[in-house]
Amino acid sequence: MSVINEAVLLESRSLREGVVERTEVLDKVKALSLLPDGMHVTTAMVAAYFDVAVEAIRQIKSRHREELAANGMRTLQGSDLRDFKRDILSRYPGSYPQPRSSLTLYSRRAVLNIAMLLRDSEVARQVRTYLLDMEYFARTAPVDNSVHSPSDALDDRIDQRITHILGKTVVPMFNALIEASGEQRRDLISLREDVRRIERKLVRHDVRLLRLERAQEQRGLAGVMASIDAMNWREFEQHVAQLLRRDGCTDVEVQGGSGDRGADVTGRAADGRLIVVQCKNFAPYRSVWSGEMQKFVGTKTLHGADVALYVATCPFSREALDIAVQGGVTAVHRGLLEAWSAGATLQVLR
Repeated sequence: MSVINEAVLLESRSLREGVVERTEVLDKVKALSLLPDGMHVTTAMVAAYFDVAVEAIRQIKSRHREELAANGMRTLQGSDLRDFKRDILSRYPGSYPQPRSSLTLYSRRAVLNIAMLLRDSEVARQVRTYLLDMEYFARTAPVDNSVHSPSDALDDRIDQRITHILGKTVVPMFNALIEASGEQRRDLISLREDVRRIERKLVRHDVRLLRLERAQEQRGLAGVMASIDAMNWREFEQHVAQLLRRDGCTDVEVQGGSGDRGADVTGRAADGRLIVVQCKNFAPYRSVWSGEMQKFVGTKTLHGADVALYVATCPFSREALDIAVQGGVTAVHRGLLEAWSAGATLQVLR
């Protein structure tokens, strides 16, 4: 039995907060379709995922608005809604209903949050069961204080892959042999128990590996994009300039103003190559479009740049990415910006 009871999870916000990062369980239970921005879903899409009426999701939203907002739910209105309809929904006309005065968007964390609040949904119950099982293994796994080498992580990954073989093939084979055996029955039963012990150990290894990987990912990236999203356009340009200096670039200058000829930041790579940068601190649900990228390709040519970076706090459209490749521009999208800000070095600057 799980350490945490499902009813307690439904009632305790603090317990829900302890597992709300484990959004990978959503796709393990059922595929979650996202909007074209790759980040959000609508109320109707949440209802479809959980096989419930839209009204059931609206009631959850009404009762737990503060908690859901803390986990990425937000309602667009006015200019924000117009921008979202133009930049995201207009890319797939007819695929999504056009909202009138407001549109509520949910992040994956918010969807998982709803799974821990929605009582009358079999899908939500399966998600909660998966979370509780993970919690059980995490709490019952023995503490390992030893120092692990890189090969240990590789061994754990191998363990994870063969767990399925043990559980689905080897143990059933032993069961069949035991049923058909006479003299070797006791030895076979003993061997079967050995295999089951190994399988339990591998499951604990798998849970430990997931926990370590999650901690590693969050250690460098926690709060990075939140601080960047809070910047104005001048602060964002200064941030990008500082990243260039950190990575060994010289003569880094923030141009700014109308006379920058399309280059927000300029500088030179460690090997002397001329760098021009376009910085866009757009809302994360926006996209950089092909026309904007075409304009920057012209900027690269105008400056005679060896390295051209288009750094944005949002995704790039497919057409914009194609033009970037053709024009020799490195598109630094939101995910790459997050990693760069957390300490990674852009390949083009090495």
